[in-house]
Amino acid sequence: MTAELSITTNFTFLTGASHPEEFAERAALEGLDAIAVADENAVAGIVRAHVQLKTIARQVRERAEAEARDGPIGPPAPVGCAAPGLAIRNVPRLIPAARLVLAEGVEITALAATRAGWARLCRLLTTGRRRTGKGACDLRIDDLFDGGAEGLEMILHAPPEPPARPALPAPRTAVPTEGAGAGGDATAPEAAWRGHARRLAQAFGRQMHLALAPRYDGADTARFDRLAQIAVELGLPTLATARPLMHHARRRRLADVMTAIRLGVTVDRLGRAALVNAEQRLRAPWEMRRLLGRHADALDRAARLAARCRFDIASLRYEYPSEIAEGERPRDRLARLAREGLEWRYPGGAPDNVVRLLEHELELIAKLNYEPYFLTVRDIVAFARERGILCQGRGSAANSVVCYCMGVTSVSPEIGTMVFERFVSEARDEPPDIDVDFEHERREEVIQHIYERYGRHRAGLCATVIHYRGKRAIREVGAAMGLSQDTIGALSSQLWGFFSTNGLEEQRMREIGLDPTDRRLRLTMDLIHEIVGFPRHLSQHVGGFVITEGRLDELVPVENAAMEDRTVICWDKDDIDALGILKVDVLSLGMLTCIRKAFDLLKMHHRQEHTLATLPPEDPRVYDMLCRADSIGVFQVESRAQMNFLPRMRPRNFYDLVIEVAIIRPGPIQGDMVHPYLRRRNGEEDVSFPSDALGQVLGKTLGVPLFQEQAMQIAIIGAGFTPDEADRLRRALATFKKLGNVSEFRTRFLRGMARNGYDADFAERCFSQIEGFGSYGFPESHAASFALLVYASAWIKCHHPGIFACALLNAQPMGFYAPAQIVRDAREHGVEIRPVAIDASYWDNVMEPDGRGGLAVRLGFRQIKGVREEDAAWLSAARGNGYRSVRDVWRRAGLAAGVLARLAEADVFAPLGLSRREALWEARALAAEKPLPLFSGDMEGEGIVEPAAHLPEMTEGEEIVEDFVAMRLTLRRHPVALLRHILTPEPGREAAARRAIAAASGRG
Repeated sequence: MTAELSITTNFTFLTGASHPEEFAERAALEGLDAIAVADENAVAGIVRAHVQLKTIARQVRERAEAEARDGPIGPPAPVGCAAPGLAIRNVPRLIPAARLVLAEGVEITALAATRAGWARLCRLLTTGRRRTGKGACDLRIDDLFDGGAEGLEMILHAPPEPPARPALPAPRTAVPTEGAGAGGDATAPEAAWRGHARRLAQAFGRQMHLALAPRYDGADTARFDRLAQIAVELGLPTLATARPLMHHARRRRLADVMTAIRLGVTVDRLGRAALVNAEQRLRAPWEMRRLLGRHADALDRAARLAARCRFDIASLRYEYPSEIAEGERPRDRLARLAREGLEWRYPGGAPDNVVRLLEHELELIAKLNYEPYFLTVRDIVAFARERGILCQGRGSAANSVVCYCMGVTSVSPEIGTMVFERFVSEARDEPPDIDVDFEHERREEVIQHIYERYGRHRAGLCATVIHYRGKRAIREVGAAMGLSQDTIGALSSQLWGFFSTNGLEEQRMREIGLDPTDRRLRLTMDLIHEIVGFPRHLSQHVGGFVITEGRLDELVPVENAAMEDRTVICWDKDDIDALGILKVDVLSLGMLTCIRKAFDLLKMHHRQEHTLATLPPEDPRVYDMLCRADSIGVFQVESRAQMNFLPRMRPRNFYDLVIEVAIIRPGPIQGDMVHPYLRRRNGEEDVSFPSDALGQVLGKTLGVPLFQEQAMQIAIIGAGFTPDEADRLRRALATFKKLGNVSEFRTRFLRGMARNGYDADFAERCFSQIEGFGSYGFPESHAASFALLVYASAWIKCHHPGIFACALLNAQPMGFYAPAQIVRDAREHGVEIRPVAIDASYWDNVMEPDGRGGLAVRLGFRQIKGVREEDAAWLSAARGNGYRSVRDVWRRAGLAAGVLARLAEADVFAPLGLSRREALWEARALAAEKPLPLFSGDMEGEGIVEPAAHLPEMTEGEEIVEDFVAMRLTLRRHPVALLRHILTPEPGREAAARRAIAAASGRG
């Protein structure tokens, strides 16, 4: 048995030069029995290695079954990252570990031998990371002593070595200093290290080992002898490890580039920081024995230690929060809340089919013990509703009767045709997915509520792994390789989109004036391609919460986020999914803020109380407006692509909006599904189905697959995929830009479709669309939730355009359009927009009587750049019966002169009879004055009154420009209106110009 117990992957950011998946596969090819992924103060890459080893094991098993059935089928192919021609020998076992780099300069690889050891390791890393800022770890040796090391096996790494220097003969009378070993005098760092090593050896005894790791510098034999002597002195056994930084020697250049990026220097100036050679790689057992020589028994001790480490990351038993309230069991509580909600949603009595579906869903949820999950989501939503925070659930399980009855979603389950088992399935054995969108201005209240309710030891946000992509890879690798900033700028601005386009990269380089045959440039491009997909750092997920019954920091390390009062774990959503850990997405959506503010204005001015679920349904006027593409500001259908598509689609009911939301997406567009759907909808093409079975899947979309669920169902029904294979296909496609290999799925899909009698062209288009869905898929469940927001925002815009514009402006920044376009659109709908006024405006834009029985929009101080909400609050509170001058505002509101200048630039003093320049003159004069005296100094007989300044009046063009500078909008004429007489040719001039052009071209 052989083992490698200290692997550094690229999740030791800008140090490790290979993915965890690559190490896992290389270990299988080299015949290792066990590996330990041990990144620096982190366990972020462990799940990736675990998933890859599971994939290898599955492929080996499937191959064995195929050979037992059909006979030998040739040498087994590697998974995708190994050298051609090599065969997988066995599937290594993964030992979860981390390399603890302590503040005292000691490095220890800690292996989780048991579940208790894993809990202790996670707590240790949490301690170090919560002690400092994001991305750092302050772990100390006393932390090891304080909590003990139950369930851990530890490998102490060699002490630091001084830089190489010429050897000098030692005097014959030299007396060895205290702590000196076989290698001569101990340096100060080594002496300190030995002191710590003695403490560790005495404290942990048989749990501590000393690593023999080669440095490949020609002095390893002497180094091993010296370390063996130190081990004897400390009473520790030695273990062998190659401490690999890369899975293959070809990554040596990339390792040096990452070191240069980390240190902020070029590769040419790395010096001793560069790798000496390409030897620090994962090694086969026979190589390690040759390197160790007479110390080869250290390799056997490493294997025996690996055999004692029996903890498997897959054995982590994640427990949902029990959600027991007042002694009521989760099952009883969920059923009670759902049935009470049924009466609330259907006061006149629920339809029989809805009642049957509710009971069916409750039965399936109970069978799979998912009640706590649904209760967690329900309680979070209930908190938001108590605070008046608008929210809307979406996701694979959100559009169910249970979620509708508990208020998680406002989309009636009768609208869609989804089957609950597709998302809460016995076969899939994974928790359902529910995302909840909250108002973007108030989501933080919900996040802090989750922390307060469950505690930071039980709740944390997921991480998001930020990977190298085209532009960043070009910038950082180019700088490390010493390219000029001009070259880097040209590459990053012109070339990054050509990476996946064969044959065009070199052509484009020539077009922008670069020589693709230049050796350094070619090497740089090779390294850029190699680093794309590498993790760069961890960031915070947009809102995915992991909530546990027990301690979260014994399941996974917790660290501080960059944002104040946020804590995150080191695993991303793919890792969470792989381990079957519950995640509740608490997301933000600007349109919910807009709709809630519009509802508040409707209640205030029209005494109309609405919710998302109680808006008048299927209003023909709303659909007429959308058919005209009158959708500026309307959720999801305000883009140019959607506005172009709306008159062609001509939606007439809610389900048309569901399709509208989903169809203008890369998946359907890439799969050429848009035009066939339109032709069938308009009666220009017959509606046909490839088979009766697929007709049941594609019937509601006229035989054209538009939703992610349909794409997966085609793989199952049409190509014969099992549900597990379809799920693997979805996951592979979601990550194919990083490491996924979709070619095997493509072949399997096309062969399966052909075997079941489907047309090759249809099969190709289906798989093309599935590929698009991999990164940009849009499920029907999400589309239905978003369609409700489309209808709600369109209804408000249609019936109350002024209120819609006011709410939209108050919810900025969001959407496609700037305030100027929102204001212009509102005025085109007959809404009166009034300017910001010192005596009439507040922070928010408000509605006020227009004097004709209607309402006008009064712009608020929030539209002025540089004015804070606090300033507006002081101004409004001190206003009383109104201000008389700029100085009056200064005295009563206590605003700084700079704020007054910004107000003057926005022309808010116009109602006082002051022009923009006059108000700005007064504001600037105040800036030079001392703190306010008791009297103003302008009383009769005191001081000298400065003569009034006669300022030239601003032209209309200057006023318009200043409006845009101060507020990004104007209520005056459009700027182009001032140039209309120049842009519009005089009568006869256009014809003369055409004749002149024709004569010049010889066609007169």
